[in-house]
This record gives sequence, structure tokens and C-alpha cells, in this order.
Amino acid sequence: MGLDQDTAVTEDIAGSIRQVQLSIAAAAEQADRPPESVTLVAVSKGQPTARIRKAYAAGLREFGENRVEEAAWKLDELSDLSGVHWHLIGHIQSRKTEGASGRFHLIHSVDRLKIARRLDQYSADLGIRQAVLLECNVSGETSKGGWAMSDPARWAGRLEELEQVVGLPSLQIQGLMTMAPLTPDEGLIRSVFHRLRVLQEYLEQRLPGHWSELSMGMSDDYRLAIAEGATIVRIGRAIFGPGEVEG
Repeated sequence: MGLDQDTAVTEDIAGSIRQVQLSIAAAAEQADRPPESVTLVAVSKGQPTARIRKAYAAGLREFGENRVEEAAWKLDELSDLSGVHWHLIGHIQSRKTEGASGRFHLIHSVDRLKIARRLDQYSADLGIRQAVLLECNVSGETSKGGWAMSDPARWAGRLEELEQVVGLPSLQIQGLMTMAPLTPDEGLIRSVFHRLRVLQEYLEQRLPGHWSELSMGMSDDYRLAIAEGATIVRIGRAIFGPGEVEG
């Protein structure tokens, strides 16, 4: 890539970041929230490290990866960047839990007790407490993973299992994550985000102290997520342009 092209790409990414940040601030203000209450995680899955460096140069410090293997080599190549927080936002296979423990600032996608226990085991071996979010399926879509939480009438039946997760000594449960349906129906999308917030309140009453974060909202729906209380939004396409699917 020539110097002129490289400069243009840098300016394009920086401009996209500014637009997203302004949009986040506007959505937060409309919801009577301070803009700093929302953390922007740039979804860098599928992006070359050169583009991640450009986003870093534009001020971003939070980056999200979907796969442990891809994240591993990126973390090595970008180890000179100070102050970066890496997030794991994609599905975790059981055999990949060892590689995930201790590598990420926050793991968003703990979707079942087996994964939580394995992460706890490997984190204990490292002598750390790994920060995680519990991925919840509050839309009821069979195509999505996570704890099945679409029916509030069944939440009580999940409490024993969630209490086991909260009790794992080498995990630090910080909140919940979800994905909304891919639909143009904003009312439906917002209802899913609202249900996660209600679930957060439900769990805080019964298992207090672990649910401050709500990771929800991507490029097409993060404004709706912020209106419903998102504290973390995961945005790829609106920053880097068309490419990999966000998570």
C-alpha cells in the first residue's frame, strides 16, 4: 500500500471511530446517561494487525476477537501497544478454554457451566481471577447459544446453576452478554435488550454483586442497546467497514 493510500485508510478509520463515538455519546445523552458509562469494543476479528494499529492510533484501546487462535497471534504481534484491553466475544470450545484463561481482559461468552468450570480450573493454575460475562439467550432463537433465559417464568430454575458459577473462586463474574435477532424490527430488538436488563436486575436481587456490565449492541443496533442500559457495545463494521461478522 502506498503512502497516500495508507494515510487515506488511517483517516477513514479515524473518521469512522469519531462518528461512532459521537453516536454513542448522543444515544447515552438521550438515555440520561454519561457517555463514559458505555465502553466501545472494536471488533477486530478478521482485521489485519495494521488496521488495528490505525484504530489504536486513533485512540481505541478495547478490541474484541472471536477466536482464541486468531487472538493469540495478534496479541503477540501487537504486544508493543500499551494499555490495550483484549476481549473474547466469540463462542468458546471446551478444548480452547486453556488458551483463553489469562489472555483476555474480559471474556464475554461464557455460555454454560462446563465452560465456566474449565476456565476456573485453568485460571486457578495461573493464579488469577479471570473476568467473565455470562452469555444469555434472551431472544429464544434456537440458532443462538448461551443460557436459555428467554422466559422469565423459568429464571428461578436457573438460579442454582448460576449460583455455582458465581461461586467459582477463580472467575470474576461481571455481568451479562447477549445478541439481538437480525431483524429490521427495532421494537423486537429493543425488547430483547430490555429483557437482558430485567434479567440483570433479577440476578442482582438474588445473587448480588456480579452483574454491573451489560454487553449488548453491535453496528446496526447499538443505539437501541444503549437506550436499554448497555455498558459495553461491540462494533466492527461501523469502524472497519464491511468484513467479518460481528459477535
